[in-house]
Amino acid sequence: MADTTPLVIATRNPGKTAEIRELLKGFPVQIGNIEDFGPIPEVEEDGQTFEENAYKKASFTARVLGLPALADDSGLVVEALGGAPGVYSARFAGDHATDAERCARLLAELAGKTDRRAAFECVISIAVPTGQALTYEARCEGLIAEKPVGRNGFGYDPIFYYPPLYKTFAELTRAEKNHISHRGKALAEIKREMKKVLIWIRQHMPVFEKFH
Repeated sequence: MADTTPLVIATRNPGKTAEIRELLKGFPVQIGNIEDFGPIPEVEEDGQTFEENAYKKASFTARVLGLPALADDSGLVVEALGGAPGVYSARFAGDHATDAERCARLLAELAGKTDRRAAFECVISIAVPTGQALTYEARCEGLIAEKPVGRNGFGYDPIFYYPPLYKTFAELTRAEKNHISHRGKALAEIKREMKKVLIWIRQHMPVFEKFH
């Protein structure tokens, strides 16, 4: 479709891609992720904040592929652990740990602690190859459960308990989770502004000269 704007999700995570594709369904965007482009260099996520990492991933992907890119950096912030694991959420139990191992490590760190307050935080960056970017952020507060419950979602979802619905994130349907999650809220804001976002992308994409 000539009027469709390509948008690359700067992730190899199929669960995250599916969530974003579902939320932006109905808009004239053609959504893919970096798996669709073969091997490209990995971005070192060495930022000190979610915002730094989100921008770094989005701008790098946009520059390498020559296409607008969307990246999110999100993680779990646990009060009793001084905000950890934070930007290290994905590497909390080691670089190659499974989701189950990350959850187990976090539960071990909280053993005997009564303060179970936590929040998922998300920053989304939409960047174009020239370096400009839009930023959106959101937060969802909850508690760390005593043990994993539920089979849906990914990451820390089985141990993140959301009191208003009396369920962990892993017990929610994708539609329920998209409505209240940190990423869902940030994407909902993008969705509300999507027409403006698409205009911004078109205005800021580099124009390649044609030589005859």
